Amino acid sequence: MEKYEVTKTLDVRGEVCPVPDVEAKRALKKMKPGEILEVLIDYPLSKERIPANSEKAGHKVLSVEEVGPSEWRILIEVRGKN
Repeated sequence: MEKYEVTKTLDVRGEVCPVPDVEAKRALKKMKPGEILEVLIDYPLSKERIPANSEKAGHKVLSVEEVGPSEWRILIEVRGKN
């Protein structure tokens, strides 16, 4: 597995819809192209929605991995709006 240099970590474990999605979107907006956001979640729906919404916004989803029982780590690379 590739090792990425995480710029910012967003821990939204314990939160349910729509909080993880909204917080991830807000964090990505504040970041610069090339930076990497790590999102830690334990809400299964967000595992699908955060990557889908991030790609729709033009960012690149690097990985979605299960890190524990019902816990996931999503890595998203910020892409610029050219």
